[in-house]
Amino acid sequence: MFNSPHSGSRYPASFLAASRLDPQRIRRSEDAFVDELFASALTHGAPLMRANFPRAFLDVNREPYELDPKMFAGRLPSYANIRSLRVAGGLGTIARIVAEHEEIYAGPLDVDEALQRIERIYKPYHATLRRWLARQHVTFGYAVLIDCHSMPSLIRGMDNRNRPDFVLGDRYGTSCGASLVDGAVEILRSLGYAVARNKPYAGGFITEHYGRPGKGLHALQVEINRGLYMNEETYERTDQFERLVRDLGLFVAEITTLGGSGLRAEPLAAE
Repeated sequence: MFNSPHSGSRYPASFLAASRLDPQRIRRSEDAFVDELFASALTHGAPLMRANFPRAFLDVNREPYELDPKMFAGRLPSYANIRSLRVAGGLGTIARIVAEHEEIYAGPLDVDEALQRIERIYKPYHATLRRWLARQHVTFGYAVLIDCHSMPSLIRGMDNRNRPDFVLGDRYGTSCGASLVDGAVEILRSLGYAVARNKPYAGGFITEHYGRPGKGLHALQVEINRGLYMNEETYERTDQFERLVRDLGLFVAEITTLGGSGLRAEPLAAE
């Protein structure tokens, strides 16, 4: 199945009112149009799950309670993870910043508001994702999750001269079977794209949490260079958008045929 957790673009009015950013600048963390790019999954019999809510509002590619106490008025629950690297970088479950390190909120956010987002949106999202993967696992003996994202074409302070078109992340071989990753790389390169593995994106919480190759559960993160298909300043599709849609249709058609015995759970060793 395919999942697009960061392409949501429905910004609640109350969220925009609490933000110090204008409606255009707050979109900088959004993986715009990624759900559309992978829509061909449905024609090949694969579920495509997408978020309607934006990443700046709630990030389901994080642990459920990666929260920065400095953001909130009130005390966080004791089980909150307040010391993760993602929290330190301002990109926890409730993000403090968007790309380019711009602060989202004009003032402190009420703790109850954050916890309600997690209860009402985060937990149902992951419950649905788990249910679909479990259904596939029972039906086929294995399940494959392709987690779909996009990345800026340029990152401030980095050498962007050789930035790839795609980055495939398998948590350095721990979240997905090697044959599937090798096949994905080969398909994209045959279409003429430059592909990197794990650098600079090895996979986030979803890839790490759901990828258990030894149990027949495979998770692969796909990052697409936004310069391939959109104007990153105006958030408009470029003339190359339809070409990428066609190429990703070919990618989906081929990668959905790569299943087999090599992706099923490894048999338990004899005692």
